[in-house]
Amino acid sequence: LRLLGWPDAFATDGVTNRATNRATNGATDGATDGATDGAANGPVVPGSPAALAARLLISLASAEVQLGHVESGFALLDRAAELIAPEHRGVLLQQRGLLLVLVGRIDEGLAFMDRAVPLLARSDEPQILVRTLLNRAMLHNMAGRVRLARADLDRCEPAAMANGMHLDLVKVAHNRALGHLLEGDIPAALRSFETAIQGYKTHGPQWVGVARVELARALLAAGLPAEAAGQLDVAIASLREQRLSQEWAEAELFRAHAALAGGELDLARALARSAERRFRRRGNETWAETAALTRLRADFAQGRRLVAVATGAAELADRLRAHRRVSHADSAALLSCRAYVALGRPDEARRGLDRVRHSTALDNRLQRRLVLAELAAASGRRAETFAQARAGLSLLADHRSRFGSLDLQTGTSTLGAELADVGLAAALAAGAPARVFGWLERCRAQAFRVQQVRPTADPDTIAAVAELRQLARLVRNAELNGRRQPQAQRRCAELEREIRARGWQVDGTGQHSKPATLPELTAELGRRTAVLLSFLVRGRELLVLAVDDRSVSLRRLCEWAAVAEPAARLRGDLDTLCGRLLPAALDAVIRGSVRRQLDALTDLLLAPLRPLLADRDVVIVPTRTLSALPWGLLPDLRGRPVVVAPSASSWLHTGRSDPPDWAAQEPLLVAGPNLHHSAKEVAAIAGSYPRSVVLSDGEATVRAALAAIDGRGIVHIAAHGHHEQDNVLFSRLDLVDGPLMAYDIHQLKAAPAHVVLSCCEVGRTVVRTGDELLGFTAALLYGGTRAVVSSAVRVADDVAINVMSAYHRNLAAGVQPARALADAVATEPLAPFVCFGA
Repeated sequence: LRLLGWPDAFATDGVTNRATNRATNGATDGATDGATDGAANGPVVPGSPAALAARLLISLASAEVQLGHVESGFALLDRAAELIAPEHRGVLLQQRGLLLVLVGRIDEGLAFMDRAVPLLARSDEPQILVRTLLNRAMLHNMAGRVRLARADLDRCEPAAMANGMHLDLVKVAHNRALGHLLEGDIPAALRSFETAIQGYKTHGPQWVGVARVELARALLAAGLPAEAAGQLDVAIASLREQRLSQEWAEAELFRAHAALAGGELDLARALARSAERRFRRRGNETWAETAALTRLRADFAQGRRLVAVATGAAELADRLRAHRRVSHADSAALLSCRAYVALGRPDEARRGLDRVRHSTALDNRLQRRLVLAELAAASGRRAETFAQARAGLSLLADHRSRFGSLDLQTGTSTLGAELADVGLAAALAAGAPARVFGWLERCRAQAFRVQQVRPTADPDTIAAVAELRQLARLVRNAELNGRRQPQAQRRCAELEREIRARGWQVDGTGQHSKPATLPELTAELGRRTAVLLSFLVRGRELLVLAVDDRSVSLRRLCEWAAVAEPAARLRGDLDTLCGRLLPAALDAVIRGSVRRQLDALTDLLLAPLRPLLADRDVVIVPTRTLSALPWGLLPDLRGRPVVVAPSASSWLHTGRSDPPDWAAQEPLLVAGPNLHHSAKEVAAIAGSYPRSVVLSDGEATVRAALAAIDGRGIVHIAAHGHHEQDNVLFSRLDLVDGPLMAYDIHQLKAAPAHVVLSCCEVGRTVVRTGDELLGFTAALLYGGTRAVVSSAVRVADDVAINVMSAYHRNLAAGVQPARALADAVATEPLAPFVCFGA
């Protein structure tokens, strides 16, 4: 640079006043935009010191901007423009375009790239053409122009392959993933992100953090904020270490989105504010405005500063629209509308809504329906409220059906939770129990209405499952001997994450069924001489919708906290009593506590309904932790056939068909290891069936069990069971060679008709938004199993033997599962088994 007469090129102030002005105001003349034919003193010869200096300045400019020194970076590009050789003009144009994008001047950046591409196509630098096409594809994706992005990717992929540009081929996969995400094809996006991350690990480890940020966006779009947060926490640490300030700030912003979706509102606000500061320090006002929008969303979700949210979001919408971030501008405008509705200012909300275009983004489409529903509800127009909420939930149902993963199907319910709430609130305000029933079925356990996919596992997944099973067996054996295997446990957690992520990539069929209608339900209840009790929580109150063959009624029972406390105590007491020889005095105290909790729950949940219950069978549709309640222990339900179902629709769909002839079955009976009474239990049950298949001792392997379970009429498994609260896909039953997991159930070609699990805890579930269920028992029900008998708490061995022997004698005599179980537990006052399904 001194040879070129620029001894002050890196002086303290960095740039001259002329260059600083250009960097601030944007490209305004030939030298700045790189359009000159050479330096001021004449044409520049390629390979000359001046030409080499120009290329060096271009690279230095990138480094400066990446480090946040924006003015210095653009000043260096200005100096490069004075020296650039004509053959290298395309290089300068594409670099200026990229750096403009990095500081949020996206339209300007795209214009420079459009000018650069034809020049680079005629140059002898195909690598730079490939990277420019990649960056332009990124910009098209950002603007929602997926078709144009795909065209650029299709053009650059063969060129990258021909030139051995392995890292750029990985970036093609990354950009294709972004396109799939914009189109709402989450499984395809996740497949491409997985390809990109694995490719980056080999060819560009520094890019892994960036790809994880984008993967987290896809997980947020699928309603999995906790999983997105996990990816982002890893990415933020990597990007911070690399000092990639723009990418770090973006990751922090998406981490705020995950916190917001997960209900961590204070954390969301703090992260959004931090990201906003980072963007403003970089001079990236576009991203800073997006971060400010996230902060306002957190305020609105917390019900604070609503006036500031309404006005601030409207102003943000204008600024974002000026930056050509149309989707974000619409999102801000919709937030402003919602705040005005909440403030009781509907006219201002309607004016704001008129400025929102009909976005293709699912989130904005759902939010628009939500605003229209809230406006209608505020004006007392219930019919319109229902219509808008229904239309939004229908969009979500179509979106959900594109997922083959049950994990994603249940997660998406969070995206429509507010729409469902508006519709249900309007139905409750109308005081029409029949309408309340319709809305409950529209927004409860929706994954049961999606046509399930039985994917064929790929070789990598099969290998991961095999390794997980082997290591899990090692960990379990160590636990039984009082030891720990921390390294194996860590590897198990890694494998579980990998297997689960691969499951997210499975496509759905796009098909889903309609919810049950009230006439269909009442007809079936009449045929079964049964009553259905559907519980729901509104605010702090617990309500129940009671339906029989003649009527439907809605009753307010009590505050939810009054039920949640004795339910939790009951579970703890039953677990304490199970299989333990306690001192007599302590045993008496705990049994007394069990009786008190059962009496309290009966008084709260069932006593108001006694005239309706009469001598009918009972179908219970629980909510929240009531899904884990051992209903058959409640005094009013003892000796009565009781079935627990995820929804009225799922019960009706399964129960409408005639049950198999249980007496004619050839049941599979499996005795797991390390359970003192399992062989004895299986032998006792085998006596009830003339033909049965028994797997015990060394024969009770996972492979043999799964082969025998597939499509069988009756399956009984006596084994240790474990409910995994944090990763329910891997809730398991211990067999001789390792765990049989809930994951394995989803791989069956045909579900068994009836499964009995005399194991601890495998009746427990994780309940997501919309009363979506996950767990071992739920996996069987989703797969098509008609009825599952299992327990949500621990079960003593002697109780299991007595109850299960009696249960199978009843079943073999032709008695249906719920009645067979009610009779079998008559002599065991604390047998916690529940009949799930139908």
